[in-house]
Amino acid sequence: MTLVDILPASDENIVDTINFEMQKKILYEKIAAVLNRRERIIIEMRYGLITGEEKTQREIADMLGISRSYISRIEKKALEKLHKDFDK
Repeated sequence: MTLVDILPASDENIVDTINFEMQKKILYEKIAAVLNRRERIIIEMRYGLITGEEKTQREIADMLGISRSYISRIEKKALEKLHKDFDK
């Protein structure tokens, strides 16, 4: 018997919520395992993973004291690393 067997069939929202939370946990684990500190900080700020507030590349660049184009390159590299790790 699984959790899905216990939940009412009409309550698909609960199943979706549980599935989303499980996928989110996997994503956070991958971010921590695959990305270096700077990549992780940029991805977390860019997509609002910690605070829920997404930042622009310009805002992140100003906060970190580096150029927006460098933020763009770091973000692109980090997303490629995550994509490659998910493809394994």
